[in-house]
Amino acid sequence: MSTTTAGHLIVDQLERAGIRRVYTVPGESFLDVLDGLHGSSIQNVVARQEGGAGFMALAEGRLTELPGVAMVTRGPGAANAFIAIHTAHQDATPMILFVGLIPVADRGRESFQEFDINAWFGSTAKKVVTLDDAASAARVVDDAIFTALSGRPGPVVIGLPEDVLVHVVEDATVAPRRGSSPEPSAAALAELEGRQAAACRPLIVVGGEGWTTESGEELAGWASRHGVPILADFRAYDAVPHRSDAYAGSLGYGRSDANAARLDEADLVLFLGCVRGDVLSDGYKRGLDAETIVVNADANLLGHFGRVDQHITADVSAFSAALAATNSAVRPDAGWFAGARADHLAFSAPQPDGGIGVDLGAAMEILTKEMDDDAVLTFGAGNHALWPARYLAHNSANSLAAPRNGAMGMGIPAAVAASLAYPGRQVISVAGDGCFMMNGQEIATAMGYGAKFIVLVVDNGIFATIREHQENHYPGRPSGTHMTNPDFAALARSYGGYGERVDRTEDFAAAFRRAVDSGLPALLHLPQDPATRSPKTSAN
Repeated sequence: MSTTTAGHLIVDQLERAGIRRVYTVPGESFLDVLDGLHGSSIQNVVARQEGGAGFMALAEGRLTELPGVAMVTRGPGAANAFIAIHTAHQDATPMILFVGLIPVADRGRESFQEFDINAWFGSTAKKVVTLDDAASAARVVDDAIFTALSGRPGPVVIGLPEDVLVHVVEDATVAPRRGSSPEPSAAALAELEGRQAAACRPLIVVGGEGWTTESGEELAGWASRHGVPILADFRAYDAVPHRSDAYAGSLGYGRSDANAARLDEADLVLFLGCVRGDVLSDGYKRGLDAETIVVNADANLLGHFGRVDQHITADVSAFSAALAATNSAVRPDAGWFAGARADHLAFSAPQPDGGIGVDLGAAMEILTKEMDDDAVLTFGAGNHALWPARYLAHNSANSLAAPRNGAMGMGIPAAVAASLAYPGRQVISVAGDGCFMMNGQEIATAMGYGAKFIVLVVDNGIFATIREHQENHYPGRPSGTHMTNPDFAALARSYGGYGERVDRTEDFAAAFRRAVDSGLPALLHLPQDPATRSPKTSAN
């Protein structure tokens, strides 16, 4: 039997599991893993900051069938990556973070960059493990992948003491454990059919991970045949195709007033892949009285609030296929289904904003014509995200990477990962000026690895979401929300990408086509009236 080091065995196990990329910021604490990646089939994508690397891994976990993998060093590196772990935890997204650690003998002595990995990550990861036994390296990696994907998906953090990594071990990977996709039982489906048959105003709310184009089409087809509207949880807009007449828009921040009322008026709500959380329910206030069915692979229903009349432990794809095969006698009230779709079409029709600079409503209307049907959208957090969330359609699975926990700075790293995961698909990122500046340096990573995307930087010179809150609670007293911004187009060009400033709405379409034709990571700098801040709400 041949031998290797624990660090090299980690890489071998990741290869055997089918991991295609890891996102790293190098550190001396995990040199042996970096050495194992030399010549590996796994692409080592070197990011410019650990937060960017973490968000890239999170986006990969969101958009593909395996967890995204990031590798960072101890102390400061782990601190920078923490934002991605918190996001993966709250978003229920599979991800693995490897963190280099100090040597075992140096623990507890306030050594250089020492920190307590369990204390830091224990409350916001599914599992935290430190590799103290070099011989178990392959098993620990396999367990991390299985844990990240099983049940309610989430992040796993693995600590790697630098001295343990160089221990010589048996060169033997383990067969990857494959998680099951729990299917609904016949009895559960029969009970569900009975509940649906008695409902006058049924509603389906979709969200979470694991959706495929096939499962989204199956669910939408069933809902269309039976007259049941489908709403999407916050930033889970790509679960079902928007072209379906069953799709009626979203809940959460930026939702229409019509959908908020619809959640209250429903007499039966089926949550599929998601739960009734605070954002979806406007702070635990809406949809509380309806008969409630939750279909979720998480047996504990973490984050669910309020009544549960039936819980079906099932994978979203397995459930959608099983439901599509049934012929439930669902007979909603006249107008319930058509009204939901009509309200959505009215709300999602772009409207002029009327401010100075580029009119984002008009820009979104142009994008609907210029976007490929399977384009991947990415954005971070802030008012800029209200425009693409409201106006841009998703008709393919795995076409949205955005933080459900409201973490700023994800849009650009997610665009890098999306382009690398799907090199044949168009990738578009919409970024606020504040959000872009948090991880905009990852355009350098895009240049280094051939990632291509177009980012629209909405520049209004303020942290618009917070300014809105200030004006609601402290009118006329703005504080700490002004920004001084660079020339974003010039910044993109300095990285070697394409950059162009667009000052007028009528110039946007041609500028977008020039960005596409450049074949480079491209940035369009869109100045916006700071008084606009969000789409008009007249269609609410």
